[in-house]
Amino acid sequence: MDRLWLAVVVGVLQGIFEWLPISSEGNIALYLSVVEGLPPSAATEFALFLHVGTALAATVYYRGEITALLRELPSWRPAAPGATPDLTFLGLATLVSGGVGIAAYATLEELFPVLAGGTFIVLIGLLLVATGVLQRVASARLGDRTEPTLGDALLVGVLQGLAILPGISRSGSTVSALLLRGYDPEASFRLSFLLSIPAALGAGLLVLADGVPTLSPTAALVAVAVSALVGYLTIDALLRVVARVAFWLVCLGLGGLAVVGGLVTVL
Repeated sequence: MDRLWLAVVVGVLQGIFEWLPISSEGNIALYLSVVEGLPPSAATEFALFLHVGTALAATVYYRGEITALLRELPSWRPAAPGATPDLTFLGLATLVSGGVGIAAYATLEELFPVLAGGTFIVLIGLLLVATGVLQRVASARLGDRTEPTLGDALLVGVLQGLAILPGISRSGSTVSALLLRGYDPEASFRLSFLLSIPAALGAGLLVLADGVPTLSPTAALVAVAVSALVGYLTIDALLRVVARVAFWLVCLGLGGLAVVGGLVTVL
């Protein structure tokens, strides 16, 4: 029963945090480490696994746009005149983020033995602070571009791949990069969340290669189902909130607290 209760709690948190640029993975890993006492590896793996649920929610929410893109796929050619730039962007950025993400995750696995206790918390805090700083810089740049380029795909793909590290917000970093490249906020969020679907599913499969982490298979399915349901119910409202709230301050605050708390534990 405790495992099922934990599954519900983290599922709700994932369903809400995924749409906010505050690193759902980092904050859930913090919760699992500090409150539940899980080791860094188990906390990170389960936080990544939960992205499968919100990927399903995003797929349903953007089902109209996804269907339209899939209809154009058979005739799509990257360099063909009139080729849909969104398809080129999503395809290239997904490939890049996959390669970078796998490399970053392998590096993180090597570091887990030395990221015990407070050190892991400090790392998440520092990455949250970095995410906040990036969002603050990007918030001062608002453009009117809507069509992505190959350069945009490479940049966003690298940042999304690095977001497999707990504390780096996937949405925060990718949206900020697009804003810095001169995109308007609506186009930035749209491209970021369309790109999140294959990335989140890939992260979940990467974790599943070692088996369902932390919880029993039943509890893991409950967590994914809850995150999918809560994610679908909250995505529209939370995306409107993101447009009005300075979440870079939230990242700085949460990151600063994590750094201080982690240092106190280490010392």
